[in-house]
Amino acid sequence: MLSTAAALAMLWTMAFSGSGEPVPYDAAVARDAAVLETAATAPGSIESSETDLSPEQLELMEGDPDWRASARLYHAGGGGATGNDSLGCRPVPMRTVAVDPRVIPRRTKLFIRETVGLRLANGEVHDGYWYASDTGGAIKGAKIDLYTGHGRGSMRQAQGLNMKTLTIADAGDFDGCPPAWETASK
Repeated sequence: MLSTAAALAMLWTMAFSGSGEPVPYDAAVARDAAVLETAATAPGSIESSETDLSPEQLELMEGDPDWRASARLYHAGGGGATGNDSLGCRPVPMRTVAVDPRVIPRRTKLFIRETVGLRLANGEVHDGYWYASDTGGAIKGAKIDLYTGHGRGSMRQAQGLNMKTLTIADAGDFDGCPPAWETASK
């Protein structure tokens, strides 16, 4: 039996083939696989097969969450955030989180389950770790703002998280400023 995607690919190919001749099933399925592969490597897609979780990450994934919060995205430039976060540090794209400190304390290392395996614009895969180092006037209660980087286009990689309720675990505390991307999960 044909999968829905394969059937749609076959119909699409037949309808728009240049020769007007029917397209063989194998060719249609091959095109469908190429489309699916491209979608899986696009920024914002989830790469569960590439994500090898550490014992700590597995524990955080399987344990009870400490918070559930509604997420928003924010960026630097063009009317977005500018300058330093509330700790006086430069925000780190796809690591810095703005929180209501009455709900989630600043300097908390967070593990956001829904971001594990998220493909980023630079090709890296997110490990789920974020750092509560910012606050905001509009962030009241169980809301968080995820900092995505510079410019509106930086939000594309995390668009699937916008306006969603995320599952958050307390992964400890951090001193100083949030670490750079390369060392953030260590």
